[in-house]
Amino acid sequence: MLAPMSLSVGQVARLAGTTVRTLHHYDEIGLLTPTERTSAGYRRYTDDDLVRLQHILLYRELGFPLEEIAVILDEPHTDELTHLRRQHELLTRRSQHLDGIITAVERAIEARTMNITLTPEERFEIFGDFRPEDHDAEAERRWGGSEEYAQSRRRVATYTPADWLQLKAEAAALSDDLVAAYKAGLPADGEHAMDLAERHRGHIVRWFYDCTHHIHRCLGDMYVEDPRFTATFDALAPGLAGYLRQAIHANARRHT
Repeated sequence: MLAPMSLSVGQVARLAGTTVRTLHHYDEIGLLTPTERTSAGYRRYTDDDLVRLQHILLYRELGFPLEEIAVILDEPHTDELTHLRRQHELLTRRSQHLDGIITAVERAIEARTMNITLTPEERFEIFGDFRPEDHDAEAERRWGGSEEYAQSRRRVATYTPADWLQLKAEAAALSDDLVAAYKAGLPADGEHAMDLAERHRGHIVRWFYDCTHHIHRCLGDMYVEDPRFTATFDALAPGLAGYLRQAIHANARRHT
């Protein structure tokens, strides 16, 4: 016997702003199997099915792949309130990222328009108490003979305040997404974490030098072998340096 408030697949698609094909796919992979069927075999969705669909769509909006959403939703002893609180935290982080990026873009527009140079005050605003030049000697000692080091020096020499602000905003957004994935318990060798590792590599390629997957693996190792790098990442979330290293290595294996 059908529940009084069960809905057809078409009704659910219109209600959720998705497609019938998508709902059929979720059913086929076991992510969202409607609780009921009519005598003719048509799908009918109950209130509990709609709650699960809401969580699926929210996690998809946050960038989680379907297979990891299934793992998250089927965690034992995890109720709806737990998912809502987790989603609220992730969405809040995403909102903060976007606010920061919007601010950086606004500053970039102003800086480009005025063609300004980087002042000490702007440097403090961008880097805080971190001074890149304090690490120049060590960087030159470790990598000075490499093409990557020369390429990075050439690029950063041309950056405007707007460029540095955009670089910082992108790095902060990536760091927050890594923290969110780590705190959500997503496996370091899962698709989402590997995608974040690839974003990390792409950030280096975009702003500094052509970072191959081999070089990226070496950087990942350095993040856990050099206590200064470990401390930087683990200040965001204890254990994050090791998590990022594992994701980097998994991503490199995926591409090679």
